[in-house]
Amino acid sequence: MRSLIKAMITIIGLTVIAYAMPFDETRQSSQAMQSMSVAELEKAGDACRAQKDYEQAVKYFDEALRKDSKNAKLYNKRGLAELSSGRYGEARTDFANATKYDHNYAQAWNDLGVISFVEKKYGPAVKYFEKAIALDTTHASFHVNLGITYFSQNNIDAAMKEYTRALQIDPEALMHSTNTGLSAQITSREDRAKQDFMLAKVFAKLGNADSCFICLEKAKEDGYTGLDRVYKDEEFAQVRQDARMASIVPPLVPITK
Repeated sequence: MRSLIKAMITIIGLTVIAYAMPFDETRQSSQAMQSMSVAELEKAGDACRAQKDYEQAVKYFDEALRKDSKNAKLYNKRGLAELSSGRYGEARTDFANATKYDHNYAQAWNDLGVISFVEKKYGPAVKYFEKAIALDTTHASFHVNLGITYFSQNNIDAAMKEYTRALQIDPEALMHSTNTGLSAQITSREDRAKQDFMLAKVFAKLGNADSCFICLEKAKEDGYTGLDRVYKDEEFAQVRQDARMASIVPPLVPITK
């Protein structure tokens, strides 16, 4: 009986220790963060976000903002971590606070546009992207984001204008955006094909044949039905004689009587 009681006490003791350990670790982690400077907390939050540990990143930015409650950059970074983890409401609040404490913070206005786009609120998204561009006309991704939003509204001419401007700033801007950023939100095969054809048209107009044909190939793979327009639309005039054009889109054969 005595040995049984001792065994039970040992089990209870181990259980208490097991429960206490996470609590102690959490407390130690909290104490460690409290001893860090705002700059150190921001750097740690950035590192966690790069590693896609968004929950921990938010904790670092929480503590940093506790020490510096009007830091627009910290609000925006916390918002980005929240956006990545699907906490859209909290992200929107943080982006709004970033613009509140720095009204000329172009990236924060852009990020408000991103959250509006994700929520399919295209009208407000356009306004936010336009605000970001008004503050910083040299940021290619702002133009890409606005172009994609116009595309989602089926405003193709306006979208092409923004894509063209983005390419003038950064010749690689559109190729980056086809794999990351807002364009990742375009999920239907039909819309992807439509966008790739439009990108091909933009590249053709600027004389970038290689990128034009890459986009045409993608549009063809996704079943775009208007490929024959490459022989009608004036934007393709510069690349029409390239042999790659006929291999992707065979020329229409005139019907003879």
